Amino acid sequence: MNILRQVYVKQVITETSKQTLITQFSNKKVFLEQECDRLYFEYKKVEKTNKQLAVQYLKEIEKRREKIKLVEFQLQQVHTLPLGSELKEKEVGAIFEVKVGDNWDELMKEKTIVIKDGIVEQIRLR
Repeated sequence: MNILRQVYVKQVITETSKQTLITQFSNKKVFLEQECDRLYFEYKKVEKTNKQLAVQYLKEIEKRREKIKLVEFQLQQVHTLPLGSELKEKEVGAIFEVKVGDNWDELMKEKTIVIKDGIVEQIRLR
């Protein structure tokens, strides 16, 4: 019988991965700022004619601004991360085979895949 379990994927911070993260967060910030500009432009077009729609645009702009603040915080955190530290990147689903006689506690231990510069470096069982 097979069961589905979540497996954590962690990334070891290297100079290369740190620069990649900085680039990703910077690009995301620029994209969100551009969205804010577009939404503000649309808001200005409807602010006098359709108050209800204008309020919606302002809400969307505020959501983007909150996301920008989060991305700025993440960027700041990346700069402070020491090389060699591990960053939880995501969770993925994995299929595990269960047979009669297997140790259930061993099967249920937390499993983590550690990646360094895009290469699996380690698989941990806890």
